[in-house]
Amino acid sequence: MRRTLLALAACIALPALAVDTASWTQPAEPHVIYGNTYFVGTKGISAVLITSPQGHVLIDGTLEENVSRIEESIRKLGFRVEDIKVILNSHAHFDHAGGIAGLAKDSGATVRATVAGSRELRLGGHDASDPQHGEAKLFPGVNAVGDIAEGTVVRIGPLAITAHITPGHTAGGTAWTWESCEGKVCKSIAYVDSLSALAAGGYRYSDHPAFVAAFRKTFDRVAALPCDILVAPHPEQAVGKTCKSYADDGRKRLDKQLAKEASR
Repeated sequence: MRRTLLALAACIALPALAVDTASWTQPAEPHVIYGNTYFVGTKGISAVLITSPQGHVLIDGTLEENVSRIEESIRKLGFRVEDIKVILNSHAHFDHAGGIAGLAKDSGATVRATVAGSRELRLGGHDASDPQHGEAKLFPGVNAVGDIAEGTVVRIGPLAITAHITPGHTAGGTAWTWESCEGKVCKSIAYVDSLSALAAGGYRYSDHPAFVAAFRKTFDRVAALPCDILVAPHPEQAVGKTCKSYADDGRKRLDKQLAKEASR
């Protein structure tokens, strides 16, 4: 666990909410997170490769301009881009989904998401349900199969990656859990979506009570995940945290956002 946290900390470039895309295009050294799970993202943005002899799964694509960097990292680790069979996503913002269209094209992989997530991916982020709609940058749209629901298990050979629906940061937010082993020692890895309540200038969470209720269920769901190792879309978000403390931080930020809206 300590080794993983130090490796993730080495990727820290910016605070999680900054959008210095020049920094986010800087390469990061690809490395083992644990077992057959690898970090292949760039500085400040995660992309995770889970490997098997029957094919690989990639979670997140970072920025559109990072496609070649991610592919280079995958090859540097000794894997073939063409062996990626499925691409998954944490949430459909430009810094986590921008490269998915290019990576899907180069690998031939199928992109899978929730119904809400697949809509967001097809629209390239131009989705009015997104609390950051109108301010978040757009990205190349990609056709995604909208077949992921709570508890869906994505299987490639021996890989079994379970979906956990986590709306809040976006409607299609999704966490993913799986088990990776080193010898006889196996650990549960949780790649958990951003849980920050960020809103564009005209959006008020308090105007969407059903969405707020779903967001609160997200915190409960994340806190209960199998989670020996936590990985987040921005690596620094996970350093020193458990899934429970990560969820607690998100809950506090939502409460702060709602209090801010109530004071206006």
